[in-house]
Amino acid sequence: MSRIIALLIMVIPAALAVYGIKLMRDMTFGFLHYPIPYLWLQFLIGLILFLGGLSFVAGFIFYRDRKRNKVQKRFSKK
Repeated sequence: MSRIIALLIMVIPAALAVYGIKLMRDMTFGFLHYPIPYLWLQFLIGLILFLGGLSFVAGFIFYRDRKRNKVQKRFSKK
């Protein structure tokens, strides 16, 4: 059960990052989504979603590897 919860914790930020990429791609091709009034704002929201989701997933993986001593010496806990 704990593995399913961990998977859900990882899927939600990953889905937000994917949606952020979609928003940025749509801005590149000129597709404006309804609640967002400007293309540049759509790109900014997509960038924030992408970077937030990516940083959460990367931080989760880094924390797990640090706990299992699979990182370089400079990143391990002192």
